[in-house]
Amino acid sequence: MLSVLGHDYFLSYNRIPWMQDAPIRSVLNVQMSGPEAIEWPDLDVDLEIESLQHPERYPLVIKRNQMDFVGA
Repeated sequence: MLSVLGHDYFLSYNRIPWMQDAPIRSVLNVQMSGPEAIEWPDLDVDLEIESLQHPERYPLVIKRNQMDFVGA
């Protein structure tokens, strides 16, 4: 559960998988990142608040770049 600006949101590992194996200290280190986003600086994760309000509008997509395949 995450409370942001007076609203509670359930964050499941299905929607936010990069937190599943993160240390609790890193997951609890969350802060506002401007008026419309939150961030977990220890995890290098940023989310728009609207993606919590309307997750169906924000499918999980992994963007790959060429460096992901170097040496593969």
